[in-house]
Formats: sequence, structure tokens, C-alpha cells
Amino acid sequence: MRALLVSTYDLGRQPFGLASPAAWLRREGVDVDTVDASRTAFSPALAAAADLIGFYLPMHTATRLALPLIARVRAANPRATICAFGLYAPLNDATLRAHGVDVVLGPEFEDDLATYARALGHPDTRAPGHPGTQAPGHPRLSFLVPDRTTLPPLDQYATLQLPDGTRRLAGSTDATRGCKHRCRHCPIVPVYDGQFRVVPAVVVLEDIRRQVAAGAAHITFGDPDFFNGPTHARRIVEALHAEFPGLTYDVTIKIEHLLAHRALLPMLARTGCLFVTSAVESVDDSVLARLEKGHTRADFVHAVAACREAGLALAPTFVAFTPWTTLDGYRELLDTVAALDLVDHVAPVQWGIRLLVTEGSRLLELPDVRARIGAFDPVSLTYPWAHDDPRVDALQQQVMRLVGVSTGQSRRETFALVRARVGGEAPVLAARATVPYLDEPWYC
Repeated sequence: MRALLVSTYDLGRQPFGLASPAAWLRREGVDVDTVDASRTAFSPALAAAADLIGFYLPMHTATRLALPLIARVRAANPRATICAFGLYAPLNDATLRAHGVDVVLGPEFEDDLATYARALGHPDTRAPGHPGTQAPGHPRLSFLVPDRTTLPPLDQYATLQLPDGTRRLAGSTDATRGCKHRCRHCPIVPVYDGQFRVVPAVVVLEDIRRQVAAGAAHITFGDPDFFNGPTHARRIVEALHAEFPGLTYDVTIKIEHLLAHRALLPMLARTGCLFVTSAVESVDDSVLARLEKGHTRADFVHAVAACREAGLALAPTFVAFTPWTTLDGYRELLDTVAALDLVDHVAPVQWGIRLLVTEGSRLLELPDVRARIGAFDPVSLTYPWAHDDPRVDALQQQVMRLVGVSTGQSRRETFALVRARVGGEAPVLAARATVPYLDEPWYC
């Protein structure tokens, strides 16, 4: 029995979503090959030899990149069972099957994937649920330590850039999955619907321990929200710091949680956290209300102050262009970030991010969204929409062209180019040192 696990894109990280199922399948005695197509060329020979081919789909970009590859694999190996798993697999079930996928699993996929592999190796063993479908609900898995042995080395992935110009190899892991919140635009919500799952600390720490042995000096926690389980989070980072006092890390935490658990922020800084990513999305309270983000513009300002007081850099992300964005509102976003001295904290691509309306999105609950979208596009995997003001759509396209060619420019230089596009009096930016960041900052 031979399996091939494929990742097409995972934010420049060594994919947890290949390492974890590889451990489960190898425990079953399956010969497993892994291909990270974002780092190495896809081998048709590996696909031709495989009985089970699994595509890891954790995000929108990964799914779009996977579709043509799935079709190629199906043509090259008609006998193989092709499986899609991860957060975006159930959201795009029909499209995936149209491209040749047999089995669609959700984000808690490891046990069912191993069971399907066992069924393929032993035809008298029955696969779970309906043919080609994961059983409903989210199982509580007994997680295994991910097996990263056949993945490309860490030096082929995103690195941590430090203000002094040095770099550190970066590893990554997940301490939790899912999210207990239901932000209207978030792709996690249609799948988890307010649930989250904890990866045992012993598994997380052993995964990090092995990556440190492979050269990692920094770890990214890929949890949608590291403070969904604040006690669990604290237990992990304190143990991590005790074992590896020089190791640094970064996390993602909601603005709402940064304020609710403000007392924990100094602990993050003390244990090596360099920066906290937070999905701020907008500084317009009416947009934040539509998205049901759970915070306001004032909360964002307070969270910036709280992080600074604790010695943490806050790295905000935005959905800068929505159906409710105005030219004045976009200018206000830029000027607010400048006034808070956060220009160096924001990856340039964030200035051009456009709201995605995906299959199953809670955005479809809004009458004004339903009124403006077109039919679902199986190529973009979204419901396309156009702004009432064509100048806003034109600006978004201009900004994406600007940030797309920003290689070699500082974040401040790119910001100045973007700010010049919206006119008016631009803010004066004080000279200051840059902040730590990872050098592959895509978030969708």
C-alpha cells in the first residue's frame, strides 16, 4: 500500500497538514511519499505509483492551486483513490469531485484518512461514513507527533527577519484547531461552527523539539487563535521557554482576546514571543459589526497599547476592500495605521486584500451581500462581487499591482506609494527600526 500526500501552499511553512497524516499512515504500515509543490517540483512518477493520493487544502490559495494538479493526477493515475482534506475541502466538495476527487474529509482528518488507507489495503475493511465522505461532526483525535522526515528542510521555507538584518530558520506547529468564535467572513466558521480542538502539549512540544534539532530558532504557532485555550497556551509556552530559553515564537490572537487576557501578555513576551498577528480587518465600526468581529476600532487602539506595554509587537492584518469600503474609509485605514506607528508592522499585501465570499460563508446571510454577488465561480472558488463605486474596485487593483512589485522596497516605501494613490495630505512617518517578521506574509 503506497500513499502520496501533496501540499500546494501553506503560508511558506513546512506543512503540518502533511507531517501529521504521514505519522498516522506510517503507523498503519503504509509507505508514504510527501510532496510540497510550493517548494519542489511535482513528480508524475510518484503519482503513478500511489494507491491513495491526498491533497491538503488548508486555505483558499492552496485549493485553487490544487485543482489543476488534481485533474493531472486523475488523468495520470485513474486507479488511485484521490482524497482532499483540510479546512477548505468540505467547503468545495462539489468542485473537488468534478476534478476527480473521490473522498472529501474535513480538518479533523487523520483517523479517517488512515481508515481509508487500511480499507484500500484490506478490501474487507469498511471505510467510515458514506462512501467518499467524512462522518459528520468533529472527532476528538488522539494526536500523534507529526512525522516531518520526508518534507523539504526548514531552510527552504519562510525565515524570520530580525531588525538587525539577521535571519532565523522558522518552524511551525499547531497547538489547537478550529475556533470558538463565529466571525461572519471567516472560512473556519462553516466547518467548525464555534468548536475548537486541543492538541496535547506533549505532542506539540515533541514536534517543536524535533524542529529545533533540525535547526529551527523560531516557531510559528499556526492556531487560528492561540488564546482559544489560554491555559493550554500558557502551559505550552512556559514549558517551551524552560527547555529552549533562546527560542522565539509568534502567535495569532484576536483583538477581543488580547484585551480579555491582557494579564497574560507579559508572559508571552517573557517566554520569547516576538510578535502577535491579529485579524483587525477594518477600523470602521460599521464594517466590523457586519463582520461580527467582536471588537471595535477603539478596542484595536487599546490592544496596540496593551501589546506595547507588554513588550510585544502587534502585526495587524486587514480586509481592506469590502462592499462597504469607501475611498475616505480606505484613506482613514492608512492614516490610522500610520498614527498608531504600525506601518512597519503591516505586510504590504494587506493593503490590497479583498473580501472573499466563499461557499458556505456566513456573509451570505447578509441581504446586501446576496444582492450584489454573482453565481459561484468554480475557478476562483468565490461568489464574485463588484463595489457600487467603481473607483473602489479600481483602487484595489492598483494597490495589488503596487504591493505585488514591492520586493526590495521597505514596508514604509510601499506604504507611501499606496497612500499617494488615495490623495490628500499624507501623514508624516517618524524614522524607526523595523520589527521582526516572516518573509512570506500571505494570509488567505
